[in-house]
Amino acid sequence: MNGVTGPDSGDMNISGNTIFIPGATSGIGLALAQQLAARGNTVIVGGRRQELLTTIAAENPALDTVRIDTTDADSIRSAAATVLAKHPDLDVLVTMAGIMRVEDWTAPAGFLDTAEATVTTNLLGPIRLIAAFIEHLQTRPDATIMTVSSGLAFTPLRVTPTYNATKAAIHMLSESLRLQLADTTVQVLELEPPSVRTALMPGQETSDFAMPLDDFVTEVMQLIETQPEATEIQVENVKFLRYAEARGEYDQVVSTLNRRDPHGH
Repeated sequence: MNGVTGPDSGDMNISGNTIFIPGATSGIGLALAQQLAARGNTVIVGGRRQELLTTIAAENPALDTVRIDTTDADSIRSAAATVLAKHPDLDVLVTMAGIMRVEDWTAPAGFLDTAEATVTTNLLGPIRLIAAFIEHLQTRPDATIMTVSSGLAFTPLRVTPTYNATKAAIHMLSESLRLQLADTTVQVLELEPPSVRTALMPGQETSDFAMPLDDFVTEVMQLIETQPEATEIQVENVKFLRYAEARGEYDQVVSTLNRRDPHGH
């Protein structure tokens, strides 16, 4: 978002952007879209289900919507063309879409389809989205790509191996793109959620371990406003996972995570 170029850039200008958030028909994506729109940004919400988009548009007149299936390369290209034709001033892309599913790799017939779907959605999806918008974003005077990884990119949850792997890949992709784009007008931010009370996994919306959605989004907005030099957006709750290895507590944190909560991401 405008103004985040380094530690000397001053507070982020968190309004006046045009932001596309594919995968924002529920959960973190929708809550973030609503907060960003309330701050004076033009926000376009993308999703696969037209009925959800119609409802969101009716309930949130400030939000624009576009249908997109981030598992489908043609749909991504088509949606990108639609968004850019209507919003040529687009300067922020948030690659929000993702799935999180349990896998049992001790029963090979049961996990492969899930693993492949997870890679397609969580890794190929963001790669294709960035590819569809990167040329345009480099023409803007100040642009941002926000990727979405997870605390599980750094500390694994036993029951979701491919999810963990895709989020670790998103982290390293973000790090690498930041290096490649260092001399352009495009910055790369990485949002790293902990477990948040959404429908990402069964039971997660009511989990005592998961962070309330409103609290998470409020803290994210505060971090974006007050830490313009940050390259990773980390609420306090995710640091237990994010820095386990750096603290020398990796084994203990892995044990605690996998004993404490079957949904924690």
